[in-house]
Amino acid sequence: MLRHAGLALAGIIGLTGQGQAQDSLAQFYKGRNVSIIIGSSPGGGYDLYGRLISRFINRHIPGNPTIVVQNIPGAASNIAASHIYNVAPKDGTVIGALFMGAVVDPLFGDVKRQTHDMSKFNYIGNANSDAYVCLVRTDAPVKTMADAFEKELVMGASAEGASTRDFPALLRNLLGAKFKIVAGYPGTREINLALEKGEVQGACGETWSSVAATYPTWFKENMVKPLVQESNVGYPQLDKMGVPLAREFAKTSEQKQILELIYSQTTFGRPYVVAPGVPDERVAMLRKAFMSTMTDPDMVGEAKRINLDIDPIAGEELQKIIAKLYATPQDLLDKARAAIAFGNK
Repeated sequence: MLRHAGLALAGIIGLTGQGQAQDSLAQFYKGRNVSIIIGSSPGGGYDLYGRLISRFINRHIPGNPTIVVQNIPGAASNIAASHIYNVAPKDGTVIGALFMGAVVDPLFGDVKRQTHDMSKFNYIGNANSDAYVCLVRTDAPVKTMADAFEKELVMGASAEGASTRDFPALLRNLLGAKFKIVAGYPGTREINLALEKGEVQGACGETWSSVAATYPTWFKENMVKPLVQESNVGYPQLDKMGVPLAREFAKTSEQKQILELIYSQTTFGRPYVVAPGVPDERVAMLRKAFMSTMTDPDMVGEAKRINLDIDPIAGEELQKIIAKLYATPQDLLDKARAAIAFGNK
């Protein structure tokens, strides 16, 4: 009897403690602004997802703070990452929506960024595991991926660390695709505008869900088509269209291994972070709030209406994925880094 009474009392104390923690979080967040900093220019896929999430996440944060969206583009989200790491408050009021390339930039990139350590961020979740593609204008001389090994294709790209720059460089350097890469565009919106105008003939490292949702007339009018899938697993819709996987063009097992390593980042296509130093209870709450947002019926319905895929990964699982990736043997990392180096021809 005493044992059961003790268990009951412990349960009551536990519930009381949880209630007090929830009250404390609500007290902190009530009346505050929570910023979602998007590491890309307005109008692209990352911006689209970030703004969608911003409309619903405050429902799931105790105290229902006001959500403010801010774009800090540049250096493939590394400027935003540096701001969150070094400048922004480390109190759980700043969430970063970063390029997946920024997460792996220290592993694969040539530029050594001393301002922040991506392995030390607190990862609160991932919005979807997207299908990445190369796109090509239908009036370009290259009609298939096989053609790209015989004829030059002018590709628009942004900065090192972004999939739009690293993925075409990978296919050029590792597999021999004749891509002429024109880098320096701020983001996918600007690349796609150049593609639409005919300034460039193609682009790689674009997410199929966002480009199909944002530019549906391209495909209805047969102006642009997907050339190759840049993922480890085929996407059903693209498979039905007969779009091949890039690894099908690998000539050696080592080439396949490098492709699989670099494309592993597509598992966490849209990661959300908070800075190291944010109190553990706020990190845990934001992870829970993020996943609750991803299953919020209103948000899921809105995502479906605008043709955005939602395929979330919980923050705890994402943290483990990042840690495993950072434990990759150095010799394989060196080969992957060489494969996406911009200077290679």
